[in-house]
Amino acid sequence: MKLYGYWRSSAAYRVRIALNLKGLEAEQVSVHLVRDGGEQHKADFASLNPQQLVPTLVVGEGTDTPLVLSQSLAIIEYLDETYNDCPLLPAMSAERARVRAMAQAIACEIHPLNNLRVLQYLTGPMGLDEAAKNSWYQHWIHEGFGAFEVLLEQHAGEYCFGDSITLADVCLVPQVYNAQRFNVDLSAYPNMMRIWANCNKLPAFSQAAPELQPDAV
Repeated sequence: MKLYGYWRSSAAYRVRIALNLKGLEAEQVSVHLVRDGGEQHKADFASLNPQQLVPTLVVGEGTDTPLVLSQSLAIIEYLDETYNDCPLLPAMSAERARVRAMAQAIACEIHPLNNLRVLQYLTGPMGLDEAAKNSWYQHWIHEGFGAFEVLLEQHAGEYCFGDSITLADVCLVPQVYNAQRFNVDLSAYPNMMRIWANCNKLPAFSQAAPELQPDAV
């Protein structure tokens, strides 16, 4: 397996955690999202992933039919369905739906509004200064995290959904890291921060941290 990612990408961070939880090895290929206007826009990577986003997972490279997967949640669910160790979704359908909803509350609602290309558009064509950009970022973090804290009050144990690691935890930890980078005050979210700390006690999470990746600068 080969994982195209970037050390600070929240979405690639999710996939690294999932790979670690499953005990899987993947060759990491760095796609620098800023250098030279962003390596994700170069023709060789764009031909692999037309969205020009990371992560991208390639399985069976060099075979007649390599599998190329994009979108972090799709990649993680593929890994979960293919490798049985450490299941990331509960067995019961209703519980699976709840965990997916929690994961998507982060990956589909919070993260896209704070993605690099959105922030670059705000300070580029839209002409916002750094203070306005940061205000945008913090607004949507608080909107999303406030709702997520309520979900945790309903469903959390040691982790986001009961006492087992799930897809929701895999999404939460990178988003908290991202918020901390932008100096967001997270004191209003005690359940979230408790679970973030619990997750980071596990090597699968701590070893996936951005600053420990080969391309970290």
